[in-house]
Amino acid sequence: MKTIQLTAMALLIAASYNCKEVKKEAQEATDEVEAAAKEMTAEIDEVETIKFKMEPKSDSNVTGDVTFTEEGGKVMMTAILTGLTEGEHAIHIHDKADCSSADGKSTGGHWNPTNTPHGKWGAAEGYHKGDIGNFTADADGNATVEFATEEWCIGCDDDTKNIVGKGVIVHQGVDDFTSQPSGAAGARVSCTGIIQ
Repeated sequence: MKTIQLTAMALLIAASYNCKEVKKEAQEATDEVEAAAKEMTAEIDEVETIKFKMEPKSDSNVTGDVTFTEEGGKVMMTAILTGLTEGEHAIHIHDKADCSSADGKSTGGHWNPTNTPHGKWGAAEGYHKGDIGNFTADADGNATVEFATEEWCIGCDDDTKNIVGKGVIVHQGVDDFTSQPSGAAGARVSCTGIIQ
C-alpha cells in the first residue's frame, strides 16, 4: 500500500513539475514574441518625415514640395517642382532656413559644415554636404528630384549631419561642380526652410 501511495505521490510531483516547466517555456516564448514586437515597433517609430512648400524667388514661378524622410540612418529627399524652364537646374542645401529675401540670398551659401571645396557629391576632391547636384525639368517645367544619403539626419545632435535649420534652394542654372564656392548655378528661383 505504501508503495502505491509513494508511486502515486511521485507521479503527482512529476506531473506538477512538468506543468511548471511547460508554463515556464510558454512564458519564455511569450516574452520573446513581446520583445520582438517591441523591437519592430521601435524600428517603425524611427521613421521621421518632414515636408515643406517651395516658394518662388527672383521673379520666377517655381513652386513645389520637398519632403525629407529619415529611416534606418538614411535621409531621402524628394522634391516635386513646377514652373521651371525646360532643361537642367541645380538644387542645393544652404546654410540658413531663411527665405525672406526676394532673391533667396538670405539662406546664405551652401551648407558646408566640414569646410571642404565645392564639388560633385561623392567627389574625392571634396564636396559640400549641401551639394545635391543637377536635375532636368521637362518641356512643361516639371521635375522630380530624388536624393538619399547617410550623411544627413533630421534633428540629430551631429552638426555635420543635421539638416534642420538649413534652406533648400533651386537655381536657374546648372552647377558646373568646379566654380568655387557655389558651382556658378545662377539665380535662386525657389526656396524653403527646413524647420522641424
